[in-house]
Amino acid sequence: MAGAALALTGSLAAIAAAAHAAAADDAATIKAALVKRLPKTEITTIDCDKIEGVCEVQARQNLFYIDRSARYLIIGRVYDMETKQDLTAARLLEMNPDMLVGAGGAGEQEDAAEPTLARQADAGGTQPLPRIDPAALAALPSSGSVVMGKGGRTLTVFSDFRCGYCKRLHETLATLDVKVVERPISVLGTRPISEAVICASDKRRAVNEAYDGGAITSGRRCDTSGLDANEAFARKHGFTGTPVIVRDDGAVLHGFRPREFLETWLKEKVS
Repeated sequence: MAGAALALTGSLAAIAAAAHAAAADDAATIKAALVKRLPKTEITTIDCDKIEGVCEVQARQNLFYIDRSARYLIIGRVYDMETKQDLTAARLLEMNPDMLVGAGGAGEQEDAAEPTLARQADAGGTQPLPRIDPAALAALPSSGSVVMGKGGRTLTVFSDFRCGYCKRLHETLATLDVKVVERPISVLGTRPISEAVICASDKRRAVNEAYDGGAITSGRRCDTSGLDANEAFARKHGFTGTPVIVRDDGAVLHGFRPREFLETWLKEKVS
């Protein structure tokens, strides 16, 4: 009896080892395919063990999924319906808590973020924030941007059109009295989308179409070197995820922030 149990244990261990080896092989194949198809995307890790049928891909501070054939790229959230857990949110929180301020469901989001945001607001902006030279930001070519709003303060946003938090930030900023200079960068292989937006006759409409995932009304070629400048600037200043918000005095925020936080942040005096 004991011998049979040991044999069964050994068999299970062998099966588990084989499955892990297969997952490792899949990850290697997928990485090779992604390097070829998304050459500008820096792949950090690929995990084919966590979720049956798909592999989780971490690209710096971004997360997406791909099937084991490396054909279908999946951008969005994965929910475990048995445990009722948002696996994507949990993983993103593990990767970088600061980029998930308010990352729960729509209703839970504000509640979860409020205590932290209140503490930050009460601090009166005394927490040290990274800064960049406003002159360097202003030197970026206008051809790589889309300008929206006419408010007194100006925010420059480095974004990716397939980034869910970028879309939410775009919608939030539209409710504020602020001028937004959106500068697309390609994190998830979205350069063709960015080019279509920049070349569109109605760039503001094209931005909304891009975030909604629809067809972009464009159809013409134009100078897209401004997008190259955006990406070079992002790399130089260590913008490893999206969105990145830069205030007109050079103060930088990495990640999405709710309206209440942004209103307080915008009221800070330019130093």
